[in-house]
Amino acid sequence: MSADDKKGKKEIMREKMIERQGEAKVVRKIVMIVAIILLISAAAVIGGGYFYINSALKPVDTDNDKPKKVEIPIGSSVTGIGTVLEENGIIRDARVFKYYVKFKNEAGFMAGEYELKPSMNMKEILDSLKTGKVMEEMAFKITIPEGKQLEQIAGIIAEKTDKKPEDVLKKLNDKAFIESLMAEYPKLLTKEILAQNIKYPLEGYLFPATYPFYKEDPTIEEIVKVMLDKTASVINEYRGDMEQREYTPHKLLTMASLIEEEATAKVDRDQIASVFYNRIDTGMPLQTDPTVLYAHGEHKSRVLYKDLEIDSPYNTYKYPGLTPGPIANAGVSSIEAALVPAETDYLYFLATSTGEVLFSKTLDEHNQKKAQHITNN
Repeated sequence: MSADDKKGKKEIMREKMIERQGEAKVVRKIVMIVAIILLISAAAVIGGGYFYINSALKPVDTDNDKPKKVEIPIGSSVTGIGTVLEENGIIRDARVFKYYVKFKNEAGFMAGEYELKPSMNMKEILDSLKTGKVMEEMAFKITIPEGKQLEQIAGIIAEKTDKKPEDVLKKLNDKAFIESLMAEYPKLLTKEILAQNIKYPLEGYLFPATYPFYKEDPTIEEIVKVMLDKTASVINEYRGDMEQREYTPHKLLTMASLIEEEATAKVDRDQIASVFYNRIDTGMPLQTDPTVLYAHGEHKSRVLYKDLEIDSPYNTYKYPGLTPGPIANAGVSSIEAALVPAETDYLYFLATSTGEVLFSKTLDEHNQKKAQHITNN
C-alpha cells in the first residue's frame, strides 16, 4: 500500500471519528435537554402540587363570615365528613382534607348540625368538629368504652334511657329486630351472626365511642342504629386490608375482640395478634382466658383450672381456632392489630400484676416467667 493510500485511510478514519464525536455531542445535548425538561417538569409538578395543597388548606373565603348550617351524620368517616364540608363550601378539597386529618392524626369528630363559616381555617374547623359545637343542644350522650360486652352495653343504655337492663338486652337479641337490622346493614351483619353457637348476635358490633343524642327519648332501635352506623363506617375504612386477609367483618371483629380483651394499656396489640396468628398457623389452641370467662358468663380477675373444663365453643382451651363470634367490642387499635399483626416468633404471653405483658417463644421460657411473676406472687 502506497504512502498516499495510507494517508487517505487515516484521513477517512479521522473524519469518521470527528463525525462520531459530533454525533456523541449531539446525543449528549439531547439527553441533557431531555433531562432538564424532565427535571423542570418534575419540579413544576411538585411545586404545583405543593401550592395546590397549600391553597386547599387555606380558608375558602377569608371575607365570608356568614355561618352555614352543615350536618355531619353520625357514623361519618373522614372521607364522608370531607365530602360534606366541600359540598357546603367550607373547605376546598375533600381529598386534601382527608390526608391532612390522617397526617395530623386527628380523631374524635362528633356528629351533629354545625354552624361553620367559609372564612374558618382548617384548625378552627377541626376544633369545632372535635368539641361538638353544634347548633342543636345535646339532650344526653352515651359512652361505650372499649372491651365492653353486650350485657354491659345493655346496662349502659338502660341507665341513660331509664329502661331496665333486661328489657334492653332482650330487645338486642330479639330475632325479628336482628333480622330487620341485617336487612338494613347487609354488608356488616351477615348470616354469620346467626350461627348455631353464637351467644349474642350483636356482640362486638356496637362500636366503642361517645354518641350524642339530640332528643330526650330515642328508641333502642335508634340508639343501636347509630352505633351500627359507626361500626360500618370504621369497617369500611379497612375493606382493602380485609380483602387481602379474606376476612369478613364477623371474623375481623372476632379476632379484634380477643386482642382487645387481652390487651392492657402497656402492651402493643400487634404483638398479641402475632401470638394468636402464630398459634393458629401451628395448630395450637389460642388458650386465652377471656374466652373462658365469656363462656361462663362471668367477670373475675383470675381464671382457675376448674374453669377451663367448661364445654363451650367459646372455650379456646378446648376448641382450636377463633371463637364463634366476638366476645366484646373492639376499638380501632385492636382492629388494626388484627389486620396487621407484628412479625414475631412468639407463641406465649402473660400479663404481670403491673400490667406489663411478657412474650415468649417456648413453653419453658413462658413457664419461667410465669413462676417468676405469677406463681411466686
